[in-house]
Amino acid sequence: MPVIPRMQVFEVGDAPWFPPFLRGYFQAALTAAWTTHVPGLQRSAPSTIVARLLQTHLPSPVSNYTFIDLCAGGGGPTPAIEQYLNTTPPQSTSQAAKAKFILTDLHPHTLLWEQAVASSQRRRDERTLDYVPHPVDAADVDKEFVERMREGGRRKVFRIFNLAFHHFDDRLARGILKGCVEGARVGEGFGIFELQDRTLTGFLACCTFGIATMLLAPYFALILWGEPLALVFTYAMPVLPAVLVFDGWMSCLRTRTPDEVEALLRTCGAEGGQEEIARRWEIRNGSETFMWPVGKVNWVIGFKKGETQGNGR
Repeated sequence: MPVIPRMQVFEVGDAPWFPPFLRGYFQAALTAAWTTHVPGLQRSAPSTIVARLLQTHLPSPVSNYTFIDLCAGGGGPTPAIEQYLNTTPPQSTSQAAKAKFILTDLHPHTLLWEQAVASSQRRRDERTLDYVPHPVDAADVDKEFVERMREGGRRKVFRIFNLAFHHFDDRLARGILKGCVEGARVGEGFGIFELQDRTLTGFLACCTFGIATMLLAPYFALILWGEPLALVFTYAMPVLPAVLVFDGWMSCLRTRTPDEVEALLRTCGAEGGQEEIARRWEIRNGSETFMWPVGKVNWVIGFKKGETQGNGR
């Protein structure tokens, strides 16, 4: 359990003065943290763990859902999650229904998203990964947009926050959760997935990330990204690993425990109040290790239950 209280502290990557090209490297490094799997060192990539959590804990098959990533940044793990869910049995056959994913953000990264969509479409005919080109506020999602994502009732909507929910202060976080609750149909809900927490292992994980950045930078910068300039800001002027570690520590301080998330949910001001939320919403949480002893995916999944559905499974 954390011994440090949550703090709404500053992160360099959020600052308007942080150079956009460095922010691009920063986001690419975070995507690599989500999607990289080093056999023998990691059980699996964190993105794969998130995909399996969705398969395990949602009350309906993932193929019934449209997943809306409300803070997609440069794409993050969502394209990898989409690929896993739609290419792993039983979703892998061409006749099977597919899960759909929508990338959104208050500051859209349409060029990067278009590349991810194109890569997804090369693997299959159906467009199962898409994006919204205009700004979407996670705390004020357009109800008509949500209704369109339901496709006339054929799909449920599930909102996901990958390495994002900790950025919001309590007021905004309550507003986001209120939006998740109000108007939700049975089986719909939200998922919060973080790679850090306010424990010693959380802070050590950020240090490990910084070391891994310096060790693997040539492979990612030269082979995968085609960005040799990234090496300058990794070794000659180590801005990238320094910011990744510093912002990682700040993210640890900002990250909420599952109990703190539930407290915000109960006090979000949604119609029906705390009693209705306690009666109709099921909240699950946990921590899955992907790299012993410090690499963990910490998660909270909430969904609306039916009138007669009991607690748990």
